[in-house]
Amino acid sequence: MLPANLRNAGWTRATFFTLLGIAFSYALTLGARAGLDYDPILDGESVLQVALITAPLFFLVGLGLFDYWFYWASGKPARPEDHSGHGAKNWKSYFYPNTDHKVIGIQYTVTSFFFLFVGGLMAMLMRAELAQPGRQFIDPGTFNGVFSVHASILIFLFIIPVFAGMANYVLPLMIGAPDMAFPRLNALSFWFLPVAGVMMLASFFAPGGSFASGWTAYAPLSDTAPIGQVFFTIAVQFAGASSIATALNFLVTIITMRAPGMSFFRMPLLVWANFSTSLLVVIATPFIAASQFFILLDRALGFNFFDPLQGGDVLMYQHVFWFYSHPAVYIMILPGFGIISEVLAVKARKPIFGYRMMAFSLLGIVVLGFTVWAHHMFVSGMQSWIRIPMMVTTAIIAVPTGIKVFSWLATLWRGVLKLDTPMLFTLGFITMFTLGGISGVMLAMIPLTIHVSDTYFIVAHIHYVLFGGSLFTIFAGVYYWFPKMTGRMYDERLGRWHFWLTFISFNATFAPMHLIGVQGMPRRVADYAEEFAGWNLAISIASFVLGLSTLIFTYNMIVSWRGGPRAVSNPWRALTLEWQVTSPPPVFNFDRIPTVVGGPYEYGVPGAVHGIVHDGAEVSPTPAGTVAQPTKE
Repeated sequence: MLPANLRNAGWTRATFFTLLGIAFSYALTLGARAGLDYDPILDGESVLQVALITAPLFFLVGLGLFDYWFYWASGKPARPEDHSGHGAKNWKSYFYPNTDHKVIGIQYTVTSFFFLFVGGLMAMLMRAELAQPGRQFIDPGTFNGVFSVHASILIFLFIIPVFAGMANYVLPLMIGAPDMAFPRLNALSFWFLPVAGVMMLASFFAPGGSFASGWTAYAPLSDTAPIGQVFFTIAVQFAGASSIATALNFLVTIITMRAPGMSFFRMPLLVWANFSTSLLVVIATPFIAASQFFILLDRALGFNFFDPLQGGDVLMYQHVFWFYSHPAVYIMILPGFGIISEVLAVKARKPIFGYRMMAFSLLGIVVLGFTVWAHHMFVSGMQSWIRIPMMVTTAIIAVPTGIKVFSWLATLWRGVLKLDTPMLFTLGFITMFTLGGISGVMLAMIPLTIHVSDTYFIVAHIHYVLFGGSLFTIFAGVYYWFPKMTGRMYDERLGRWHFWLTFISFNATFAPMHLIGVQGMPRRVADYAEEFAGWNLAISIASFVLGLSTLIFTYNMIVSWRGGPRAVSNPWRALTLEWQVTSPPPVFNFDRIPTVVGGPYEYGVPGAVHGIVHDGAEVSPTPAGTVAQPTKE
C-alpha cells in the first residue's frame, strides 16, 4: 500500500512519478532494442529521447492533472464536485493545479514573465558579446545556442502564452460567464508550459550543448545536430499542445457561454481578437507539431524525410514550418490588437471607430494569414514562380491591419485622452507597430528581401513587431487589468518611468539595426567586421538600459501587489462587464448571470448601458475614484 503522500496528488507524488517515468524509459528502451537486436542494447541517447516524452507525462499524472479523467474512465460512480480545487485560498494555491480561470490566468501570466526575464538575460549576454568585434565572453557555438533558446523561449513560452493568460483571466468576465467551458483542460493546458520551458533550458546541460539551429530548427541542420536539438523538438510539442487546448477552450467558451443579450456584435474587441486567434491556433499549430514530429522520426527512427541523400526533401520542412509560423506572427499580435482597443476606448472616452470593420478585419487576417507563408522562403531555392503571388498576398494582408490602425487613430481624434501608463504604452504600440509594419511591407518586395535576407534588417523588423508591437500591448494590458487581478493600484510614477525608458531605449537599440542591416551585417553571428563596431557598441549600451527598464516594471508589480492602495471596482470608469464586479472578482465571477443590453464602447453616449449585472441594475460609467453601484430602473 502506497503512503498517503504518494496516493494524493501533489509535488511529492509528481516527483515520485517523474522517477517512475525515467525508469519506464530505461525499461522500454532496453526491451525494444533487445527485441530488435540493436547493439549496444543500452544507448544513452535513445533513453534520453524516450525520457523527454515519458517523464513529463508521468510528472503531470503525479501532479493530479489526470485524476478526474482516470476516475471517470475507470467506470466508477460519479462523485459530486466540491470545488475544492477552485479558487486561490492563499499564495500556495498558485503552485498547484487549479480550475479557476482567474488563478490559471495569473499562473500563465507570472510564469510567462519569468521566461521573459530568462530570455532577456540571454539577450543581454548576446549584446555583451557583440559590444566589440572578436570574442569577449562566449564561443560561437555557445552563442548559437544562446540566441536559439532566447528566441524559442520568448516566442513559445512568453508572447503566445502570456496573451492566453491575460485572456484566461479577463475573457470569461467580459462575456458574463462563471468560468471557462473546460476548467480541468484549462488547468492541464497551463501545466504543459513549465514542462516545455524547463525542457528548453535543460538543453544547455545536454551532451554537445543546447539546441543551436535557431527557433526555426531548419532541416537538415536539426537532423544532424547534437542531442540538445531533441529538447527543442519535444518542448515545442508540449507548448503546442498547450496552445491548442487553450484555443479550443476559448472557442467553446465564446460560442456557448456568452451572457444573455451578448450577440457577436456586442462582444468586446478583445473577445473578437481571441476568437480569431483561437481559430488560427487550432488550424495552424498542428503544422509545427508535424514538422517537429518529422524531425524526431528522422533522428530516432531514420525515416529520412529531410535527408537529400536518401530522397528526402529539405524544402518540404520549410513549407510545413512556415505554414504555421507565419500565422503564428498573427497569433502573437491579434490578442494585442484586442487589448489596445479596450484601453483606447476607455482612455479616450469615445466609442471605437468602425467597430464592425475592426471585427471583420480580424477575421480577414485569419484567412489571409495562410496565404503568405512562402515570403520567408524567397531565397530558399524554391520554385521562382511562387514568389510573385506570395509578394502580392503579403502586401494585401497589410490592408486589414491598416484598417485597425486608422480606426484607432479615428478613435483618438477629438477624444478626451487620459495619458496614464496603459495609454502611454497603447500610443507607443501604435507608433512602433506601424513602423514595424512599414518595414514588413518593404520586406514583401522581392528585390529588397533578397538584398537584406539574413541581415540585421530582419532582426530590427521582427523586434519592432514583437517587442514594439506585442510586448507594448502586453505591458498596456498588465497595467490596465492589474487593479482587477490584484485588487491593488500600481505606482503611476514608476509606470511612466518604465514607459519612457522602454520607449527610448527600445528605439535606440533596434532602429540602428536597420542601417547596419542594409549595409550588410549578417544576423546570427558572434563576430562581425570592424566597420560595424561603433554601431554595435551603441546598440549594446541601449539594450542594457532596455533590460534595466524591465526591473522598474518588476519592482512596481511586486511592491504594488503586496501593498499598493486598494483598488475600487471600476477605477477606469469602463463599461465592459469585468469592471462591474469587485476587484479581485468573486470566485464564480457573478452572483447572477448578467444581461447585456448594449454595445461595450458607448462612451459619451447619453444613457448608454452595456449590461445589467443584478436584477434591474444597469452598468454605466461612474465618476473617477468611486465604486460602480447599481442604479434601479
